[in-house]
Amino acid sequence: MEGTYVRHVELLGFEKRSYPSQHYVYMLMVKWSDLSEKVIYRTYPEIYTFHKSLKEMFPIESGEIERKDRIIPKLPAPRWLVSEKSPETRQITLAEYCHALVNLPPHISRSRHLAHFLAVRPDDENPAAPKTGKRNETFVVSTELAKGNVSVISGPIILDTYRVIADFEKTSKHEINLQTGDLVEIVEKNQNGWWFCQYESKRGWIPASYLEPLDGPEEAEEDEPNYEGERFVTARAYKAEQEDEISLELGETITVIHKLLDGWWVVRKGEETGHFPSMFLHKAGKRELYEAERSNPQRQKLPPRRSTIRNAKSIHSKGHQRLSQDAYRRNSRRYLQQKGGGASSGASKLPLREKKNQDNIPESSGSGSESEPRKETPVVPPRPSAELILERCSDNTCKRVSSYKSSS
Repeated sequence: MEGTYVRHVELLGFEKRSYPSQHYVYMLMVKWSDLSEKVIYRTYPEIYTFHKSLKEMFPIESGEIERKDRIIPKLPAPRWLVSEKSPETRQITLAEYCHALVNLPPHISRSRHLAHFLAVRPDDENPAAPKTGKRNETFVVSTELAKGNVSVISGPIILDTYRVIADFEKTSKHEINLQTGDLVEIVEKNQNGWWFCQYESKRGWIPASYLEPLDGPEEAEEDEPNYEGERFVTARAYKAEQEDEISLELGETITVIHKLLDGWWVVRKGEETGHFPSMFLHKAGKRELYEAERSNPQRQKLPPRRSTIRNAKSIHSKGHQRLSQDAYRRNSRRYLQQKGGGASSGASKLPLREKKNQDNIPESSGSGSESEPRKETPVVPPRPSAELILERCSDNTCKRVSSYKSSS
């Protein structure tokens, strides 16, 4: 209760953001005891986690011991969820929840826990923005803000609905139990592979690998491979457990070439590629390290790979198509060769390199008159090796050659 404390919180609205993945944030105006006013942004999962921790910190006031003693308000469903299955969505709004928080007794409303949660963060002042320049969509709740220049978008946001492909049993209080065939609404798709879902009146985290879209096995939001890649640093060491994974030590710099929604990204180190958990990666810099730590507030364990899920039952006849690590390595070498720079430190070790005399220009022997051009027979290029041919051909051709070799 030392220092400044929160004296008022007002819900301004919420935004739909598409970077780094699709999610929604509430806009809150926080007024402090030193008369300063700050606008902050919090996702519903963050508010949900704070609410859970507040109840643990004050068990009497939360009614955990005696229900009649409860003074901490109940947390409502997200503003953008409109579900007839959740009667509690009509009982209280988030604006009323914020108002009730700051009117609790001082040992709660002026606690460090509440002040820390509502304090300004680096991404409140400078939120991460995509390179495409796609603007966020703002949904206004406050009538005062609506009078300004903010573009008002009416109507609730329709969340994506996914189907559960296998029974999932929660291992922490932040997760929820689900059964095969349950339909859930996705509130937030975290890059670490854990998604925040709502099923009827229950809300919590579930691995993305347990979910599938309804209209097809492919993810519309999933990016294509980027063989130029982005530089990341490993925040923790990981030892590969499957053939298509890669082992890395703490502090290694690698290149991420494919960001997958299940949280297992494809990374490249030299000539080697493999899947690596995204929650063990961060970009170099203090802000990026802070954002990496905030992306896993519950210190969640690694999400399971879909290949390890038993009794998975999909409604789609064809499964989600994944590139093999051979294809990733082949396409990476092809990109680096076209770029001309090679694979950084491993460029000199590439097994397939271009010939120096690509233009078939005969080398000068240094003899004879310089005024008289030498008339020599053009150099016949050597026949490329089978490995080089396979390196430059398409994936379909490689598959046909492989099947031919196996049959013969």
